[in-house]
Amino acid sequence: MDSNKIKKGLGRGLSSLIGETKVQENKNNLLISEIIPNKYQPRKDFDEDNLRDLTNSIIERGIIQPIVVRKSNDDKSKFEIIAGERRWLAAQKAGLHNVPVIITEADDLKSLEFAIVENVQRHDLNPLEEAQGYKRLIDEFKYDQEKVSKFIGKSRSYITNCLRLLTLPEEVIKLIERKKLTAGHAKILVGLDNAVFVANKIIEKKLSVRQTENFVKLFKGKKQRSNILKDANLRDLERTISDKIGLNVIIKNNKRNQGSITFSYKEIDQLNKIIEIIKSNY
Repeated sequence: MDSNKIKKGLGRGLSSLIGETKVQENKNNLLISEIIPNKYQPRKDFDEDNLRDLTNSIIERGIIQPIVVRKSNDDKSKFEIIAGERRWLAAQKAGLHNVPVIITEADDLKSLEFAIVENVQRHDLNPLEEAQGYKRLIDEFKYDQEKVSKFIGKSRSYITNCLRLLTLPEEVIKLIERKKLTAGHAKILVGLDNAVFVANKIIEKKLSVRQTENFVKLFKGKKQRSNILKDANLRDLERTISDKIGLNVIIKNNKRNQGSITFSYKEIDQLNKIIEIIKSNY
């Protein structure tokens, strides 16, 4: 077997992604100061307890699995981590001066793929980081959800539901990032008009996921009863406009035929779409 190549065939594991990519040697050593973090690393939060355990393990047994790196495009004297940033951080805490590495050729897409696969397979990402990694594949590297699904080895519906977390209001996303809300809570909040209000209630009342589900059902029940009381013609008009422009529409009309029409948007592109529709017709 060619020692300058790494064998394929481990499903969606790191070896599979390296595939037939050429490496300088199977084993190299680099100074820690020669290595920089992966700019595409999806994980922002490294658990301190896990990092401490890994540091102790490295002190006792050294680094067993080499860190995968590539030549940095930004600084030619450095090597950028593709997989193994946690080991690199722990090695620094353990006081090591150099670490074993695999040096490989990889473009930006391959680097992002490596980082996502390593973290997802080890369950190291929180739901938002995972969703942001998938969104980066879609936005920056022209993946679609079907391709992401096949690449990561998860169902299309899993990818869709994961990405839906990114539609939550910014205030809610920050609460999830700060671990004030769990992934279970976040999934319930997706699509709610009052997501921020419910999120704050979850924290204030220390609601479990099951309690949150029941809490949300109360609001949905009230909304449904409100829709039943609304004039059928208005409901049909709301649906027609909503289907036409792809946004949620609410029309309120009183007995004097006065009221308001509300268009709900969740990102700047949707707001621009509303403005363009108005400008082009009036």
